[in-house]
Amino acid sequence: MASQNVDRRNFLSKVAVASSAAAIPTVHAAEPANKTLPATEARRLAPPSVAQLAADTGEARPQLPASATDCGSDFMVDVIKTLNIDYIFSNPGSSFLGLHESIVNYGGNKSPEFITCMHEESSAAMANGYYKASGRPASILCHGTVGLQHASMALYNAWCDRVPLIAILGNTLDSTKRAGANDWRHSAQDPAAIVRDFTKWDDQPISLQAFAESMVQGYKISTTPPMEPIVLVADSQLQEMELVSRSGLSIPKLSPTLPPQGDAGALREAAQFLVAAERPVILADRLARTAEGMRLLVQLAETLNAPVVDLTSRQNMPTTHHLYQNAQNRKLVAQADVILGLEVTDFWGQINQFNRIDDSSSPRMKPGTKLIRIGVNDLYMKSNYQDFQRYAAVDLSIAGDGETTLPALIDAVKSAMSDNRKLSLAPRAEVYRKMYAENYEAARQAAAFGWDASPISTARLCMELWQQIKTEDWALVSVGASEGFISNWPHRLWHIDRHYQYLGYGAGGGVGYGLPAAVGAALANKALGRMSVNIQCDGDFMYANGALWTAAHHRIPLLTVMHNNRAYAQETMLLQGIANQRNRGVTTAKIGTAIEDPNIDYAKLAHGMGVWAEGPITDPKDLAPAIKRAIGVVKQGLPALIDVVTQSR
Repeated sequence: MASQNVDRRNFLSKVAVASSAAAIPTVHAAEPANKTLPATEARRLAPPSVAQLAADTGEARPQLPASATDCGSDFMVDVIKTLNIDYIFSNPGSSFLGLHESIVNYGGNKSPEFITCMHEESSAAMANGYYKASGRPASILCHGTVGLQHASMALYNAWCDRVPLIAILGNTLDSTKRAGANDWRHSAQDPAAIVRDFTKWDDQPISLQAFAESMVQGYKISTTPPMEPIVLVADSQLQEMELVSRSGLSIPKLSPTLPPQGDAGALREAAQFLVAAERPVILADRLARTAEGMRLLVQLAETLNAPVVDLTSRQNMPTTHHLYQNAQNRKLVAQADVILGLEVTDFWGQINQFNRIDDSSSPRMKPGTKLIRIGVNDLYMKSNYQDFQRYAAVDLSIAGDGETTLPALIDAVKSAMSDNRKLSLAPRAEVYRKMYAENYEAARQAAAFGWDASPISTARLCMELWQQIKTEDWALVSVGASEGFISNWPHRLWHIDRHYQYLGYGAGGGVGYGLPAAVGAALANKALGRMSVNIQCDGDFMYANGALWTAAHHRIPLLTVMHNNRAYAQETMLLQGIANQRNRGVTTAKIGTAIEDPNIDYAKLAHGMGVWAEGPITDPKDLAPAIKRAIGVVKQGLPALIDVVTQSR
């Protein structure tokens, strides 16, 4: 029976010509090659007509003439190739059928390579993780209105995360070219409208030349700080048109915009504040994009002998350095006479404390503290989605990319510092060395509590893992330090001294980011020879577990260790808190937050998608051998998963 509601991922209408040949029975040697089939059989085996396709699927696309050797989507691929985009993460969809075919056939499925994803949200999260591991923007393809709606949460995460991402959206603008009900439902006059509030730019070019210019323009906009996703609509008619001649078509040369540097005069003033300060503190957030960013931050901190609080949107400061003082965040801010914020998104939240019970707030810093802010947040913001946070009145607000501005700030600090002042600041180093040693020992002692407990403590999970990866060139590609996740054990006890060893958390807080972002980062690390490690929340895993299949299918080496506390633990604790506040007890807090009855067997789930897996592991003595076996699989270039039943945090 003909259906007008065939799912968009039904490619029968698009592959029928190719697959029909495979469906014809093999002609045996005893049979004449020119044997005539009965009329009914011939009709059954013949490629379906355009009318039949429309009746069967509700989506009949115009077919290119058999002699056509060039088409619109071929030119689009040539444009994309000039931007050196390595990968396009996508779930297949009919609205970008022409582009898909050109990528894999005309473009040879290389630069970009098509990475098959199980969900559009996962594709955008993978592109997010890929950029943070490689420093190279990736692209995604979305199928029309429904595909973009699926991708929207991960695009929002990337927007909050200041990650460049090129989203290409299939659409049929000309309503007379929409074949069937689904083409209408999956097309729009302004398809990018639903994500416009949390993307940096979008365009809907109506010619191939306009597509070329918009693609290069969009890439430039996306990769200019503050970096954010952009959306480009690739009309299906442009993709599928026969391109008789390329006369008049050209691909613009990309001319990247250099990141802006802070004003020299303002930096000299900031340097004077910092050099004169007795208790300066540096807050670093979304700062270090490269190894150079981390090196420069260390140089600034050592020049001033000033402690650094790394706010973990990126890995800005080595956890092995004595000036890395995250454990003393509140104390340092309270005592500071000058606070320098480098690419800090929520500056207000760092210098104030908020009481959730009565919605009151009070300063964390003492009166008269000088505040300096360097970053690009003030250069661009939108009004509806307010990730720019509460307004903080600072003494010096310097607009400029933090990493790019650091060399000039360091020079200004050195120029402002006399030899006598340098000598007077030297004793600070010993103070912070002692403080660092005390912090580390306190964390080590805390990790020992419940070492042999079952469920397994998060401290033991992290330290058993660390013991076996510490001699590798490793990278933690999961959310390891945000909002108390696994009690921040990696940042408290691991030796993280390279910027790529931690990529930062999903800034939008959208659940379902973790696993696909880890897969995207692991794909980047595969080419770089790094071992990717993902400590994976169970609730987040269930939003997007199809990303495991992508890792298996594309042979992406990734070690995933489940933090399986069988609950949405943060929400459980928040519910307990508000119930206590209302004097109603905590016994019902698991209703709506627990992931049990039945317990999920993540190892079996992983096995079903072709991933090596073990678990559930409940005895801590079984953990180290399982990790060793999993690492052996990852070193063979394959993904592996260990299901570890853990304590809450």
